[in-house]
Amino acid sequence: MRIELDLRGLYCPMPVLRTREEMEKASVGDVIVVTADDPAAEEDLKRWAKRAGHEVIDVKREGETISVSIKKLG
Repeated sequence: MRIELDLRGLYCPMPVLRTREEMEKASVGDVIVVTADDPAAEEDLKRWAKRAGHEVIDVKREGETISVSIKKLG
């Protein structure tokens, strides 16, 4: 399943915290697409996903907005 999470307007540490909450509810194999405009979100989410054992499968940037797709692995 693909889960869209619009976190524009939220700043560190909220994008990671909200993503973690959604990931806990997701099933293995689900993909969460996080949209954010926090300049630190890309690196924060990549670091968190790696530590948590998930896979970043795509990163897209459009102006100030970034979308990070994270697949739940375990």
